[in-house]
Amino acid sequence: MTLFDYRRTHTCGQLREENVNQMVTLSGWVNRRRDHGGLIFIDLRDRFGITQLVFDPVKTPQSHGQAEKLRSEWVVSVRGMVIPRREGMANLNLSTGAIEVLVDQIEILSRSKNPPFPVCDDKIDFNEERRLQYRYLDIRRGDVTNKLIVRHQAMQIIRNFLSQEGFLEITTPILGKSTPEGARDYLVPSRIHPGNFYALPQSPQLFKQLLMISGLDRYFQIATCFRDEDLRADRQPEFTQIDMEMSFVIPDDLMHIIEGLLKLIFKSCANIDVTTPFRRLSHPTCLAKYGSDRPDLRFGMELHDLNAIAQKSTFSVFLDQLREGGIVKGFCVKGGADISRKQIDEYTTFVSRLGVKGLAWMKHQDSSLTSSIAKFFSEELQQELIREMDMEGGDLLFIIADHPSRTNQALDHLRRKIARDRGLIDPNRYEFVWVTDFPLFSWNAEENKIESEHHPFTSPHPEDIAFIDSDPLRVRSSGYDIVLNGYEIGSGSQRIHNTELQQKIFERLDLSAEDLQAKFGFFLEALSYGTPPHLGIALGLDRLVMILTQTENIRDVIAFPKTQKASDLMLESPSRVAEAQLKELEIQIDPKISWN
Repeated sequence: MTLFDYRRTHTCGQLREENVNQMVTLSGWVNRRRDHGGLIFIDLRDRFGITQLVFDPVKTPQSHGQAEKLRSEWVVSVRGMVIPRREGMANLNLSTGAIEVLVDQIEILSRSKNPPFPVCDDKIDFNEERRLQYRYLDIRRGDVTNKLIVRHQAMQIIRNFLSQEGFLEITTPILGKSTPEGARDYLVPSRIHPGNFYALPQSPQLFKQLLMISGLDRYFQIATCFRDEDLRADRQPEFTQIDMEMSFVIPDDLMHIIEGLLKLIFKSCANIDVTTPFRRLSHPTCLAKYGSDRPDLRFGMELHDLNAIAQKSTFSVFLDQLREGGIVKGFCVKGGADISRKQIDEYTTFVSRLGVKGLAWMKHQDSSLTSSIAKFFSEELQQELIREMDMEGGDLLFIIADHPSRTNQALDHLRRKIARDRGLIDPNRYEFVWVTDFPLFSWNAEENKIESEHHPFTSPHPEDIAFIDSDPLRVRSSGYDIVLNGYEIGSGSQRIHNTELQQKIFERLDLSAEDLQAKFGFFLEALSYGTPPHLGIALGLDRLVMILTQTENIRDVIAFPKTQKASDLMLESPSRVAEAQLKELEIQIDPKISWN
């Protein structure tokens, strides 16, 4: 039983000089305790801030005696008088730093074991696995809390903005059907229908299209999605997306709404002014200039096609690659001649991990190019190279010759790394770009077949429909991605609303009639009942908040995330289940499986 009502009159971040001489009740966690050989000072913390408490052995001997017992992370409630801090003792780093509370009564509500890491200081970095194991303590430290607050603010803005734009927030099922959407499904066995499985949604793609067929016109949802894929720092097996769909509009209409939404989010959550409309680049242009369909536009170092110049050289490495269908591309690092040979060797090792065979370089010094390969380029050819790359004295040129996809990928990663190493990226600059004109299909060399670049419901570009049978890799899609500072934060497209065209796309993807009926029969049936032209997009909420809060780790913006191995260290999940549960589901575990 408590001795007095522990309900707060104020939070620990609320009291100011105007509250002096008021009696208040505060509740929270002991952040720090300082015993000055008489007076005891306690920093009391809640998610709103910190208030300094003072315990005086003369004025409040009873509470002072209890304060001697207090330890970090104990939960207490106090009642006392707000008083000004003594002259020269104000803490300008705290919003409550001009006052303190002289405690008259204190009650210990809960004791704490010694935490596995200090909770009082979120600036001290600790092993991430340890922090995830005790995530509730990690959140209590404050940094994650601040990011979750930004996440909450963004979600409120999204709901209000889209509601005002005529969108309806509609919840779609979590237990769905396994359909091919580009990643592995998480499967859920059915007890009622033994041997059958639900699939957790990779996205609400089919449901939101069905809502358009239902006549609901504008839909949105802040949806939890699941993908069983290999992870990295900006991916999670379960993630949240801002899912949207609209009828009777064109992509420009949707882009205008998204630009307005993002402009409002950045201004409201981070006081960042975003310029609209956003730049637009075609997919081929992105690959040509940046080697990636998610380009970071905050710095220069654009890529240049050097095939024609390389062809006139006598450098056999370049010539061999060109004969074998490879490409030669490079970029210029302004002032990069100060990069040491040791650093160049490190960059060479860096790109080799991405599969390319080597990294060539040339420095512009004394009106010509110097390097071990310069002798393979005549003076005239060197000058042509200097003009093509717009090089000046003191610049450095990096060149890669390899298969087109490997060359682009390696140059993209190298370009970003050098920009980071040389401090060329302004962390307070936000460069949005719409990427358009993606290919509708891509070639899967391992399986020797074409597959959807995005998903099979993306409409082909109207001008390219005639090439679906004769030259499918030439067909552009009516898709669009929104990219920010090198991160894809959203992807969408005009959907196919014609049954015959949708069936043709499925057939072009080598889906048999049986597969079509089993996986998409219900959807093709729905399309046949009068489907409006519709389009949509999904924005990654986690990734958006990650950028807003200037972290590169998506786990920082999720309350209870998984590790890069898709494990929950706090819950110790995934885990084995009771044999009785498996029997109910009529599932047997292969005895060869070794349990960790």
